[in-house]
Order: sequence, then structure tokens, then C-alpha cells
Amino acid sequence: MTHDEKPAFSYPVKVGNISANAVTVRLSADDRERLDLAALWDVVEVQSLSAELQINRWKKDGVRIRGRVAANIVQACVVTLEPVESEIDEAIDVILVPEGSRLARIAANDTGEMFVDPEGPDVPEVFTGDTIDAGIVVAEHAALAIDPYPRKDGAAFGERIESTKDDDVRPNPFAALKDWKKD
Repeated sequence: MTHDEKPAFSYPVKVGNISANAVTVRLSADDRERLDLAALWDVVEVQSLSAELQINRWKKDGVRIRGRVAANIVQACVVTLEPVESEIDEAIDVILVPEGSRLARIAANDTGEMFVDPEGPDVPEVFTGDTIDAGIVVAEHAALAIDPYPRKDGAAFGERIESTKDDDVRPNPFAALKDWKKD
């Protein structure tokens, strides 16, 4: 996405207006946004997308967004291509820091290797300028919760056909020419 393009779901927030006290924000996608999200996520339809967030200042210059995103989407079954409805209900807990902030750096050990604890907190995301987009955060969390292989109840692939050793042997392309030999 270029800087000129409008995101599919957007809710810009001025960082200067965010205080240490959490503010509750409720977001809901309109018809155009749901169509744009369906195209972005490559799904049949986004029936609804909403979020309830608490946005507050984190440490000195960071922003923390916590809450939940809920969505109802329709996808095509990977077996039958019939519509499959799915519900998304995901927690959001994101920390954003300004570009160049020391809080965004991952500490390195004595040998210069960086250690990231897979069970620990995520590294803060970086934003530029004086605005963050809570709508993009919501859309990203919803997108990550989409089942990449949706199946309609009871849908199953047919019996698996394996090739045999004889199937893998290719006939000699010159075998048909052996009978054309001149006497």
C-alpha cells in the first residue's frame, strides 16, 4: 500500500491527544469498509467487523491499544467451494512507539546476538509522524485470525490416490519407431 492509498479500515488517532488514562473507543466497519476488507482478505464477504479498544499512553512516548476485535466473515470451502461462515473473536494488545525510540530496540547480549522470548511480550511496533491508525491494528488482528483452509461441516476430500512405481516409469519415446526400421 502506498502512502496515497486509504486503508481498507481506518481510525486515525493523534498521539498528542492520548493521555495516561485509557479512553474506550468502539469501532465498526461500514458497507464500503467491509467490501474493501473482503477484497483485501480474499474472502467472499465481511458481514461485520467491530472492536472495543482502550487506548492510552505507554511509558513516555508510546501508545498501548488493548481490547477485542469481533468479525463475521464468509469464505469459500476449500473442498466444495460452498460458503462457510466464520466468527472471529480476538484479543488485541499492541504497543506502538515512535520511530527511533529506544523502546523499540531489542537488547543484544555480549556477542551481539539478539534474543527474543517466543512466550514473552511482542516487540513494540513503530509508527511515524504524530498519528497512529487503530483501524489498521484492528484489521491486522482480524486478518491473522482468518482460517486459511475453511471447510464446510462434513466436507472431506475424496480418497487419496497414490502413484505406484509402475506409474512413474515413462515409456521410451523411440519405442514406436523401432518397427519402422528399414530392411
